[in-house]
Amino acid sequence: MELRQLRYFVRVVEAGSIGRAAQSIGMVTSALSQQISRLEGELSTRLLQRSASGVVPTDAGLAFFRQAQLALRHADDAVQAAQQARLAGHVSVGLPSTTAAILGAPFVRAMNERYPDIRLHLVEALSGHLSDMLNGRQLDLAIVFQAESARRWSVMALLDEPLFLLARPDMPGLPAGDTTRIDAIAHLPLVLPSGRHGLRALVNNAFLQSGRTPVVAVEVDGLPVLMDVVQSGQVATIQPSSAMARIAPGQLHMARIDDAHLFRPNLLASLSEDELSPAALAARLVLADVSRTLVREGKWAVVALHDS
Repeated sequence: MELRQLRYFVRVVEAGSIGRAAQSIGMVTSALSQQISRLEGELSTRLLQRSASGVVPTDAGLAFFRQAQLALRHADDAVQAAQQARLAGHVSVGLPSTTAAILGAPFVRAMNERYPDIRLHLVEALSGHLSDMLNGRQLDLAIVFQAESARRWSVMALLDEPLFLLARPDMPGLPAGDTTRIDAIAHLPLVLPSGRHGLRALVNNAFLQSGRTPVVAVEVDGLPVLMDVVQSGQVATIQPSSAMARIAPGQLHMARIDDAHLFRPNLLASLSEDELSPAALAARLVLADVSRTLVREGKWAVVALHDS
């Protein structure tokens, strides 16, 4: 039994006619009559006495009518209570530039749909800046790549991303193929973020484990300018899979780096549980949910997805 069936029945009894009730709710008379007959079939009892002049409820119909009115009143009260008490407030969320490329718009859309009364402040910056802002209480939560600088953070592992070599297809010395290894690209000049950022630390460590030293031609702490430098054709870069969202197909050569130890962990960090507002707690849940949905839909390539 559905609420709409109760509404149909109540309207028919109030109108005293299936035809008049159908007209008032914008239905075809035969369709409304079928709904009433289906309801009577589900209850295994006759609810209406039909005549040429209209309908009147039977004894069972009258008893059902009173309870249906009560049930509908409770349902309407429940809707009103939920609308009046729905979550509101303000939350500040930080996303690294690469992660924002794939996660930013879906996260904003999901927040607007689920919590329209929460005012969202979204900050896009490199991970090192986000860590500073989180420590300075300028953000409620953020995606970061390392938690060494945490001060009373609550940290949850979300996913691990593979890293890719990106370069102009005509760059000299570029290895062929869709996959590569650190040994094969150690000679290439690179543009990377500066040393205080998580991606740079990962790259430095990967080269160190391979017994190599990266050839860093220039450091750029900003994804748009960094990618502009790559487009010049003189240097390559190493970026996570999320950065692919802002690269048109065929625009750059992309090769996944298959070294087993080279991946970027995405950590959902927030202020401690006792410092988070209900709005921030809701945003944290939505951010994790949207991230995992993107992975499961094949829109975000990962090495591992953490469901805890």
